[in-house]
Amino acid sequence: MSSAVPTDEIYERYLQKAISEINELGDEISRAGDETHIPVLGSGHPLADVFLLKYTPQPSEVHEGVAFYGRAGQALLKSLQRLRVDPLAVYGTNCLKFGGEDPEEARPWLVRELHIVQPKLLVLMGERTVEFVNSLAFPLSDPIDTDLEGLQRFTGTVEALVVPDIDAALDEAPAKTAFWNAFKAVGTWYAELPPY
Repeated sequence: MSSAVPTDEIYERYLQKAISEINELGDEISRAGDETHIPVLGSGHPLADVFLLKYTPQPSEVHEGVAFYGRAGQALLKSLQRLRVDPLAVYGTNCLKFGGEDPEEARPWLVRELHIVQPKLLVLMGERTVEFVNSLAFPLSDPIDTDLEGLQRFTGTVEALVVPDIDAALDEAPAKTAFWNAFKAVGTWYAELPPY
């Protein structure tokens, strides 16, 4: 009689643990907020392959309390569809959870998010995001190079891709083109993932 646990059951256990931990983190961030500091929480699959990260929430995100709500989220959703990346394989958040807090306060929250989601690809949007991630001193990580095009090593299990800031790229055609040209690497990377 075999005592092996089916792979689906193991995945379900990891998923339930990730959901619980993301909810706990969201509750903690929410408790840190007040009338002037509205929390903006990450959104997406808690065990996503792709982790989208930008620096600070925009007014539409603050209004809804959800990262990537509004123009940036819609643009990214269209881009992901064009690249044939399953939106259910994506998680997105901001470095700053309120937009105005001290980065020292926000760093531990992002470290926890990265540990919970355990992505395979970290997409960093803009130079301030790269600086923030480099300041995390994430365990066993290499510093991210803003000048390097394409994929680079973040940790032994996570690759990184630096792209322009999506929020700054939405209003000018050349900026949109620069964002798209860099972001296309997500589609190539995703297409080469081994089947599960």
